[in-house]
Amino acid sequence: MPIRQMKESSEQHLVIKSHLQNTMNTVQRPPKTAQNGKGPPQAHEPHNNTKQPHNQATSPPSKNRGRRRGRGGKKSDQLDVCMRPSSRPCTVAHKPVNQDSCGMEMGFPTSSKSLNFAPRPGYGQVGTKCIVKANHFFAQLPDKDLNQYDVTITPEVASRTVNRAIIAELVRLYKESDLGTRLPAYDGRKSLYTAGELPFAWKEFVVKLVDEEDGINGPKREREYKVVIKFVARANMHHLGQFLAGKRADAPQEALQILDIVLRELSSKRYCPIGRSFFSPDIRAPQRLGDGLESWCGFYQSIRPTQMGLSLNIDMASAAFIEPLPVIEFVAQLLGKDVLSRPLSDSDRVKIKKALRGVKVEVTHRGNVRRKYRVSGLTSQPTRELVFPVDDNSTMKSVVEYFQEMYSFTIQHTHLPCLQVGNQKKANYLPMEACKIVEGQRYTKRLNERQITALLKVTCQRPRDRENDILQTVQHNAYDQDPYAKEFGIKISEKLASVEARILPAPWLKYHETGKEKDCLPQVGQWNMMNKKMINGMTVSRWACINFSRSVQESVARGFCNELAQMCQVSGMEFNPEPVIPIYSARPEQVEKALKHVYHASMKTKGKELELLLAILPDNNGSLYGDLKRICETDLGLISQCCLTKHVFKISKQYLANVALKINVKMGGRNTVLLDAISCRIPLVSDIPTIIFGADVTHPENGEDSSPSIAAVVASQDWPEVTKYAGLVCAQAHRQELIQDLYKTWHDPVRGTVSGGMIRDLLISFRKATGQKPLRIIFYRDGVSEGQFYQVLLYELDAIRKACASLEPNYQPLVTFIVVQKRHHTRLFANNHRDRSSTDKSGNILPGTVVDSKICHPSEFDFYLCSHAGIQGTSRPAHYHVLWDENNFTADGIQSLTNNLCYTYARCTRSVSVVPPAYYAHLAAFRARFYLEPEMQDNNSSTGAGSGQAKGGGTKAAGESGVRPLPALKENVKRVMFYC
Repeated sequence: MPIRQMKESSEQHLVIKSHLQNTMNTVQRPPKTAQNGKGPPQAHEPHNNTKQPHNQATSPPSKNRGRRRGRGGKKSDQLDVCMRPSSRPCTVAHKPVNQDSCGMEMGFPTSSKSLNFAPRPGYGQVGTKCIVKANHFFAQLPDKDLNQYDVTITPEVASRTVNRAIIAELVRLYKESDLGTRLPAYDGRKSLYTAGELPFAWKEFVVKLVDEEDGINGPKREREYKVVIKFVARANMHHLGQFLAGKRADAPQEALQILDIVLRELSSKRYCPIGRSFFSPDIRAPQRLGDGLESWCGFYQSIRPTQMGLSLNIDMASAAFIEPLPVIEFVAQLLGKDVLSRPLSDSDRVKIKKALRGVKVEVTHRGNVRRKYRVSGLTSQPTRELVFPVDDNSTMKSVVEYFQEMYSFTIQHTHLPCLQVGNQKKANYLPMEACKIVEGQRYTKRLNERQITALLKVTCQRPRDRENDILQTVQHNAYDQDPYAKEFGIKISEKLASVEARILPAPWLKYHETGKEKDCLPQVGQWNMMNKKMINGMTVSRWACINFSRSVQESVARGFCNELAQMCQVSGMEFNPEPVIPIYSARPEQVEKALKHVYHASMKTKGKELELLLAILPDNNGSLYGDLKRICETDLGLISQCCLTKHVFKISKQYLANVALKINVKMGGRNTVLLDAISCRIPLVSDIPTIIFGADVTHPENGEDSSPSIAAVVASQDWPEVTKYAGLVCAQAHRQELIQDLYKTWHDPVRGTVSGGMIRDLLISFRKATGQKPLRIIFYRDGVSEGQFYQVLLYELDAIRKACASLEPNYQPLVTFIVVQKRHHTRLFANNHRDRSSTDKSGNILPGTVVDSKICHPSEFDFYLCSHAGIQGTSRPAHYHVLWDENNFTADGIQSLTNNLCYTYARCTRSVSVVPPAYYAHLAAFRARFYLEPEMQDNNSSTGAGSGQAKGGGTKAAGESGVRPLPALKENVKRVMFYC
C-alpha cells in the first residue's frame, strides 16, 4: 500500500489504488454545455476544451451551465485511511472521462457580470394538474419613456419624510410651470422619475417649509431649501420588454425600480411606509399587544418580473407599533404598576430609558402647538430636583418653576424623572406628563412571548379570509384612479392570477422490517408511528435525568421517564428502563454545578460516560435551556433532551413519540428513509455517491450592532438514503451573509499551509461514514435575498471548489446550488375554497403543490413548492431558485427530490415546509446562539447573540477576523444531529 504526502501538509495518508479509485474518480458524467468561457469560480485556471451540447426533450442547451470537469489522478484525501470498497446496493457505472493535463476544463468568471444563473430546463410534468390562485396582479407595461433625475437638497436632510415634504411642495408650486405639467415620482432620497422629459436638463429651485420639529424655545421657523434637479438617464423599456419575454438574461433593475416607486408614491402619502409595506390604524383597528405596544395591519406591495409579464405582488402584513399613549400611561403599562404614587426603582428607570430612547414624543402642554422631539435619555433625578441655567450669568431655575412661569403648566408628579431630548451637550428636559408618544412608530426591538402570541393571533388568517383582504386592498388602492399610475401609463388588474399547478405524489417511506407496517404512504402530508419501528433504532444503555422543576416531584419525574423509555422501546430503540443514577433534583440557577455532578456521578458507575441526559425544565425557564445546551455540547460532550413541566404532568402518547424520534437521531439513528432511496430509484442521487448540504446564516436582532452572525452548514452522512446529517457552526462578522468558514487556509509552524473549513470537514466526515467520496454535491442555501444571489453564488461556489481541490488536486464533483427562500410574499390559494378535495383541513392548498410557470421568473430555474399541510393560517410555499446546475436536473427531477426530502424531517411525522437540510442548518445556527460564555451574555443583549466560532472541532485564532470564537463542539456531539 503506497504512502504519499500532501504538498501542503507533512501528514501521511494511506491510499488504496484499486477498484475504489475508479469508483471515485472515473464515473460516467452527463456531458455539459460550453459556456463561452463562463463558469463557476474555482481555485484553478481555466482550460478550453470544447464539448458537444447535451440535448434533452425538456432541456434546451444551456448557456450557463458549468462545463464538465475531468476526473482522475492520485488521491491524497486527509483522514482517508484504509478505506474499503463500499458494499452499498447501488452500482456505479465506470467510464473514463477525457481530460487535459491538469484534469480541469472549467473557466470561471472574474466578476458577477460574466455569470449567468441556470436557465429553466423546461417545465415539470409530474403530478396531478390543477389550478391555483396567486396574490399576483398583472401589470401592463407602460409605453412611455421613463426618465431619471438626480435630486440634491441643500441643506442636506436625513429624514425621508422631510425630503418628501420638500419635493411635494416643489411640485405644488412648479408643476404647471417649470415642470411642464409632469407629475414626478420621488424615492425620498436622491432620485426623481418622470414619464417623458422635463423642460430642462438642470434647474435649481427654492422651497420654503415650516419646520415642525423646532427647538423648545421660540416660534416655528420657516426653513429654506435649495433643490437642484439634474437629468441622469432614460430607462430602457425595450430592454425590460425583452427580459420579460425571456430574450435577455439580465434584469433592467433601473426600470423595475422606477415602476415600483411610481406605484408606491400614493400609498407613501396615505399610509406609514416601512420597507416595502404600508401600515395604517385605519385599515383595521389596532389590537393591543401589551407593555405599551399595539399591532397595525397593512399590506406589502412589490412589482416583480414574471413569465406573465410584470406582476404586482400584494400581501397582507402586520407589525408592532408603539401605542400613541401619554408617556405616563405608556410607562405604567411597561412596568405593569401604578407609577403616579410610588417612586421608581433604578431597574425601573433602566427599563423606561431602554424603551423610550429614540422614540418621538409630542408636547401636550401648549394647546395647539404640538412640537415633536426624539427622546435621548432619562434624568437620574426626579423632576422636583432638576435645575438648569436660564441665562449667560448661570442663573439657575428649577424645571417646575420654568414650566409654571413659561406655560402656566403645573407639574403634578414631581417624583418622576424627566425625559431628555436633544443631544448630550445641550439636553432639554420634558416632564413625562407633558408628553405623548407620536403615532406611527414601529417597534423594532424583541417582542416577549406574550406579545408574539398576541401578534400571531392578528396575523393568522385562514386562506379564504386572507384572499378576500388582499382583493379588498387592491380595490381600495384603486390603481386605475392613481394619478401617478395614470401619469406613467401603468394599468393593474384587480383579479388574482390564475396559475397552473401540479400536486406531486407523496413518497413511500421505509420502516424497520420487524414492525407491523414495514412501509408507509403519507396521507395529506402526515402519518404516525403506530405499528412502525424506526429503521435504525439506536441503543441507550446509560442515561440519567436532572429535574430542574420545583413543581415536579421525584415520583412524577420517575413515572415520566418510565413512559418515555417504553415509548423509545416500542418505537424501535433499545432503551434501558433504568437510569444509571437516581433522578437528580437541582435549582435552575445551579445548572452548571448540577450537570457536572450528574456527569461525574454517572462516570463512577462502571467508569463509562453517559450516552443521554434527560432534563425536566420549568415552562418559563429563562436562560436555563441555553445554558444547559452550551455546557452539555461544548464542555461535557453530552447529548441532552429537554422536556417542559407541562408535558411531564400531561403525558401525551403523541408527545412521547415525537421525543423518541428526536432522541434516536441525536444518538445517531435514523427514523425512516425514502423507499426509493433503498431501491436506488432517486434520479441524480442514487447513481453515484451524492452529498446534500444545507446552509444558513442567522443575524442578530434589530438594535444589536455588535453581536456576530452565526453560520451553520449541515451535510448528509449516509448514501444512498440521504437522511442522516452532521452539522457545524461558526460565528462571523456582524450581519455578514457570505459564509466565511466554508473553506479556509492558515499557516502552521510545523505543517506549513493547512486547509480546513466546514465543507472540507463534512466531505471528510461523509467519506469516513460511507466509505465513498461524494461525486455530486447538492447545496441548499437558505436565507439569501435576491439582491445577494450573485455575490453568494460567486463566493460560496468558489469556496466549495477550493475545499474539494484541497482534498485532492483533481477532485471536482458536480455542483447544484439552490437558494431556498421563505421570506417572500407569494401566497397560493385553492381555485375553489368550497372544494374539499382540493384543500387540506386548514383550507390550504394540498401538500406537494408546485408552481413553475406564470408567476415564476421569466427565464431562470425557479419554482414554488408547498410541501406541507397547513395547521393554521395561510401556508407559505417555499421558493426554490436553482442558481447553478452542473448535474443537468430536469424540472421534475429537482422538484420531486425536494418534495420527497421534505418527508424525511426527523423530528415529526409530517412533511415540512422547507427542505430538511436547510431546516437543520437553521436549527443549528439558532442553537449556536447559546454557545456564549456567561460574561459575554452580560455584555451583549439578552438574545444570546455572542461571539466567535464553534466550527465542529476547529478553532479560529482569536482576533483573526475581529470575531471572538465560539467554544468548539465536542467530537461526539458534532457527529450527530445535536440541534434536533
